Amino acid sequence: MISVSEAKSILQKLDLPNRTISLPISSAIGHFLAQSVQSKIDVPSFDNSAMDGYAFAWEEGIDRLEVMGEAAAGSSDLPKIEKGQAVRIFTGAPLPAGADSVIMQEKVARAGDFIQFKPEDVTQGNHVRYRGTQCRKGEVVAEVGAKITPGLVSLLASVGVNEVQVSLAPKVAIIITGNEIQDLGKPLEPGQIYNANGPALESWLRNLGISEIQQIKVPDQKEVVVEALAKALDENDLVIFTGGISVGEYDFVKNAVGENQVKQLFYKLKQRPGKPLYAGEKEGKIVFALPGNPGSVLSCFMQYVKPVIQSWKRDPEAWNHFQNLPLAQDFDKKIPLTQFLKARIQNGKVEVLQGQESFNLIAFGLADGFVEIPEESSLVESGTLVKFYPW
Repeated sequence: MISVSEAKSILQKLDLPNRTISLPISSAIGHFLAQSVQSKIDVPSFDNSAMDGYAFAWEEGIDRLEVMGEAAAGSSDLPKIEKGQAVRIFTGAPLPAGADSVIMQEKVARAGDFIQFKPEDVTQGNHVRYRGTQCRKGEVVAEVGAKITPGLVSLLASVGVNEVQVSLAPKVAIIITGNEIQDLGKPLEPGQIYNANGPALESWLRNLGISEIQQIKVPDQKEVVVEALAKALDENDLVIFTGGISVGEYDFVKNAVGENQVKQLFYKLKQRPGKPLYAGEKEGKIVFALPGNPGSVLSCFMQYVKPVIQSWKRDPEAWNHFQNLPLAQDFDKKIPLTQFLKARIQNGKVEVLQGQESFNLIAFGLADGFVEIPEESSLVESGTLVKFYPW
């Protein structure tokens, strides 16, 4: 049995496949850039107005101008400006030839075709966005490893980029074991429970940008479990078992990984929940076997499976998605194991919730994530900084 830190160190050293794919920017949310991105154009691509107002050619002491026309966004047929002249202009409209400054409409008084204003209200170049102010054509606007967010999509679109090269996310199979598992929407027979782990894991995976997901339900029969893993490894990059990894007479996952020549990375950790966690590797493909209780499943997924997926996608911060926050109340840890507890943030502090049993899901309706209480700790006093892993 190894520690949490030892298990994470083993996983961080995995040589994960590095495959890339070109995706439309709007479909690449949550992925990470595999290549830097250069602007295809100067942005802005022309001198334009930052305000609604009047464009003119600046000169010392000017206070009165004759209005010769107007320029709206998208205008192309614009009059040329001479000294003493102005054009009514709107935000984003191109500056007419000869104009170099804009005065806000709130600063002028207009009478017919003339505007009057105070000389001190205008300076040369005022309220003009000059061509290339944001970036020039060929300039790098996003580096390798940048996470694609809605904000980055907006930037990429503005510079004429419609597709990006990203690190390819793994294909994932979820294998749900257990004779007692019933599909949602069907009535429960005596001794059955609903499949809570499958939908929870699938939603987590989709939230991580995984689109190719198989969910397979198998009974507690050795041959079926062995065959299901063989097929899942053939068709996917990552396999996640729930249940069947302990030492009971109906736990056959350990047999399955052995018969499929999966190399064990570790089995059993000094943690609660999720002590009988398994990780293995076969030809660049990864197998995780999580305990069956939902609390254990989600805790183990967040601590081990999620960062491996993020590493697969080349997230440079894959193993650092946590915050150091003060504990809201004293916590007396009676066992010499690392504990991951359902918790929420209240007034900037981490509150450990009631109902920490691994089968108990009520707290998940309130929780924002998990808090880690280290193996070596016993009494952790209020105000102590602890690691908090948000959903």
